[in-house]
Amino acid sequence: MIFNLDSSWNDLSDRINEESGATMIQNDDQFSMGRRTALQNIGLALLSAGILSSPTELANVFAAEEDPAFKDSRLGALKDLNGYFPFTPADSPEDWEKRAEYVRRQIQVAAGVWPEPENTKIKATVHGKVDRDEYTVEKVFFESSPGLYVTGNLYRPKGKSGPFPMVLSPHGHFAEGRFYDRGAQKVQADIKAGAEKYEVGGRYPLQARCVELARMGCMVFHYDMLGYADGFCLSYDLIHRFAKQRPEMSSEKNWGLFSAQSELRLISALGLQTLNSIRALDWVCSLSEVDQKRIGITGASGGGTQTFILAAIDQRITAAFPAVMVSTAMQGGCTCENATYLRVGTGNIEFAALLAPRPLGMTAADDWTKEIESKGLPELKQHFKMLGVPEKVSGKYYPFPHNYNYVSRAMMYEFFNQHFQLGMSSPIVEEDFKPLSREELSVWNKTYPAPPGDEQSEIKILHTLAKNNAEQIKRLTPYDQTSLQEYRRVVGGAIQVMIGRSLPDKEDLEPENLSEEAKSGYRQYHTLIKNRRHGEVTPTLFFLPDQWNQKVVIWLDDQGKAGLLKADGSLKTPIQRLVDTGTAVAGIDVLYQGEFNQLQPAPTEMPVVKNPREFAGYTLGYNHPIVSKQVHDILNVLSFSKYHDSQPQSISLAGFGFSGVLAAAACAHSSDVVEKLAVDTGGFHFAEITNIRDLRLWPGAVKYGDVEGVLSLCQPASLWLAGNSSSIPELIQATYNAAGQLHQVTLYNDKGNRQAAAVKWLLQ
Repeated sequence: MIFNLDSSWNDLSDRINEESGATMIQNDDQFSMGRRTALQNIGLALLSAGILSSPTELANVFAAEEDPAFKDSRLGALKDLNGYFPFTPADSPEDWEKRAEYVRRQIQVAAGVWPEPENTKIKATVHGKVDRDEYTVEKVFFESSPGLYVTGNLYRPKGKSGPFPMVLSPHGHFAEGRFYDRGAQKVQADIKAGAEKYEVGGRYPLQARCVELARMGCMVFHYDMLGYADGFCLSYDLIHRFAKQRPEMSSEKNWGLFSAQSELRLISALGLQTLNSIRALDWVCSLSEVDQKRIGITGASGGGTQTFILAAIDQRITAAFPAVMVSTAMQGGCTCENATYLRVGTGNIEFAALLAPRPLGMTAADDWTKEIESKGLPELKQHFKMLGVPEKVSGKYYPFPHNYNYVSRAMMYEFFNQHFQLGMSSPIVEEDFKPLSREELSVWNKTYPAPPGDEQSEIKILHTLAKNNAEQIKRLTPYDQTSLQEYRRVVGGAIQVMIGRSLPDKEDLEPENLSEEAKSGYRQYHTLIKNRRHGEVTPTLFFLPDQWNQKVVIWLDDQGKAGLLKADGSLKTPIQRLVDTGTAVAGIDVLYQGEFNQLQPAPTEMPVVKNPREFAGYTLGYNHPIVSKQVHDILNVLSFSKYHDSQPQSISLAGFGFSGVLAAAACAHSSDVVEKLAVDTGGFHFAEITNIRDLRLWPGAVKYGDVEGVLSLCQPASLWLAGNSSSIPELIQATYNAAGQLHQVTLYNDKGNRQAAAVKWLLQ
């Protein structure tokens, strides 16, 4: 006998009588399973948790009548940078505006630049001018953050009047960066193959594009990627070749890049490079001779990644030309091109789409970008057309290896000539020039000695940045409704990205009821709540009082739904108390609890992609963290309850242990759905995590206030918080007070039965 939970919870008796003897087994989708297996799964989960002591006792709790298991997409293979990343254009500008805001924020959160870095005045050192007939070249360095340097060369046109267009030029993965010399032998082969036209330009292609743009009337700032040329305040091996975790750099206090602590603060190689790009843009925008309406950016390879990342998040860039990097295939293999959250549900084509309606040009080569003209560019053309600017996107495949060669540069010159209205005759021919030597290019000398680039310098740079970021967040602490709105925009916006999922729509969810059993004063239902959009399943037990008061409590326990039951299958005292007073209770297995562990043993460490380099971004840049996935289960049950035909009057959450943290995150995400939140985290804080593969690792959590930061976003839900202090944590107090709801916060610090105390509060 199966009860259909899509029906009203108020009409249970009638429905049960009508459906007596019926069998509801779904056979038309990926979640199909028999009832016997489902019942066996929950029974085995109870046995493994020690709730039941024998198979005989199991048979008395659940009557098994059918057979095998459910499927969940989260138990399948993880996505990595070599996956497929298509882009589906939006149907309308209005739809795109919403999507674009989210993806742009996702990039900023992932790169650690949300909220936006403060545009403080930059004290740049400009020196060592080299004068050529048609242009000059100067050496530039400045700090983007204390100890973190932007280094590069500024090219200025001569014989022309300003204001001048400016083109930023991050160089990409070329040996020695700005100092790159292709070599005489290789350039001859390139000329023979048609990849290059002239010896000087082919041998020094990075200088060549800066020189030609300056001759065309543009200023150019050619700046280092970290670890290259003069940018060794953080070493090349650290930024681009990191492979093994460093235990000595992974403690709570002594941590460096790629550690759990840096992830918890969203400090990454990509983020540091993006910060440098933002500050480079800040600096060039401060120059009086720069035309603010004509600021472009172009780079290849890793410089192409920086090109579309910066252009995507900063509207001051008015045209962008990323070379050999925009693709539906491989998204960027270097540690400097990946970061946690960066490409979860998105990819480089969509990042490029964020340029619209600003001009976008691209080249592709015989690498992962070679299919751009058939995969990616057609969708981008459709996207730009939908926004009314079909002429502002272009792309071309050239049959040469990964490069920024003459044919690519020639296309780029025509692109900026057109969109910056430079007035040059076509075709623009790259002329010879006298290349600058390493000494003429390098910003460091006896007068301006280079900064250190050792581990102690790394620690100082990262810890200072983390401190400054924390102070920026702290300044957002609200004191009234207006400041609360901004706090929720920034911190709440970050948490939304970290969870990475909206509350499911009613149409997304489909319940499959596996059993229904009459108990003393209530009925017990074993249900699979299936999220069809994402291919996920949330196993749930519902305890529905015979005299239901239209209230629901979703109770989260570290043992999953088995944690709500005694050894004999009866309800534990706190759950029984809720049911006795007419409150319905839902117990769920989040990912890696209960029934999930019968399908696949729970991991002891975070699963990772098949990449030997021990960098979290290679996994979490494409897949949600486990914490987020577990919150998704709670959101499934929240949504199912909210949209149920019986229309519950109130839905509350209660969580204990780490499940209390998950409850808080779900409430922070959907505080308008939750009426009451009862939490006892046992004093847990994310800041104590030091293992990069800890199952509880939730990157960004420390940056945005740790557990207290999550709880600070839970108003208007009433909050019961168990703790060991005599006062409500300052941040929680500030946000609830700003909302005029401080009276709705109850702090419980007795050592008695906290679950019983939570139930008493929930029933008030």
